[in-house]
Amino acid sequence: MDPVQNRTELTEFILVGLTKAPGLQVPLFIGFTLIYLVTLFGNLGMIGLIVLDSRLHTPMYVFLSNLSLADFGYSSAVTPKVMTGFLVDINVISYSACAAQMFFFVAFATSENFLLASMAYDRYAAVCKPLHYTTIMTTSVCVCLAIGSYVCGFLNACFHVGDIFSLSLCRSIVIQHFFCDVPAVIALSCSDTYISELFLVFLSTFNVFFALVIISVSYLFIFIAILKMRSARGHQKALSTCASHLTAVCIFYGAVIFMYLQPSSSHSMDTDKMASVFYSIIIPMLNPVVYSLRNKEVKNASKKVVEKAKLALGLGF
Repeated sequence: MDPVQNRTELTEFILVGLTKAPGLQVPLFIGFTLIYLVTLFGNLGMIGLIVLDSRLHTPMYVFLSNLSLADFGYSSAVTPKVMTGFLVDINVISYSACAAQMFFFVAFATSENFLLASMAYDRYAAVCKPLHYTTIMTTSVCVCLAIGSYVCGFLNACFHVGDIFSLSLCRSIVIQHFFCDVPAVIALSCSDTYISELFLVFLSTFNVFFALVIISVSYLFIFIAILKMRSARGHQKALSTCASHLTAVCIFYGAVIFMYLQPSSSHSMDTDKMASVFYSIIIPMLNPVVYSLRNKEVKNASKKVVEKAKLALGLGF
């Protein structure tokens, strides 16, 4: 491609993918298909479970259903295209599809960032202010926090995509990644990216650390409240209430900090690919599993739905 080619003349990119080893294409396709099916049924199943069971119509589960929606959203933006890459010799993605993939990935991932912060505040209210919980976490507060998370996510995506796709992406049409991730696409620019990188790093850092401050302060008060509890049962109940959320927070932010809070010049694409697999494909599968395994109410609701399904199908045994 001519180095001076204008970005408006680009019609498509080529995604390098995870690997070109012929012997790994089919096993990886099967593996990623299974992972995506677990993600699909796990997250949509969690949403359906919360909608169907009135006992789960509480603030914590409202946030959990939205977390599942965000997981489903950004996994679906990436995984199907990754699976396609294992079946074709050249994995082509159009210019507009690349922008759309980046937009929805960033939008839902950022929404999850703020949803996790909202869930931390909810846990703070439940543990530290149990007598005032229903007046603190009202329906209107929950709706505002959930909608606010999506607004922040989609605004952040607009800034990212608008900034990156305003650059002259003429260095190459080959994206050294398996999807249109921010560092991989910005590396194609043949214009000065310093200001763009600075802006995007600042924006990402603000989003992550704003949420982390809320989470950290919330858990600081939670741990202080737990230490003041006199009964071992109270300790156990409070910790079990927060365990699933803490697990999700550690997994999510560990990957985010590793991937995005550094300039693209210090990125190794091979390392980024492996980290991105975990971040964009594995985490959305893990979250419903984490919340299902460690939550008695979700387990009981699941059993209830299964029993109803058996009775409806005449399999009452």
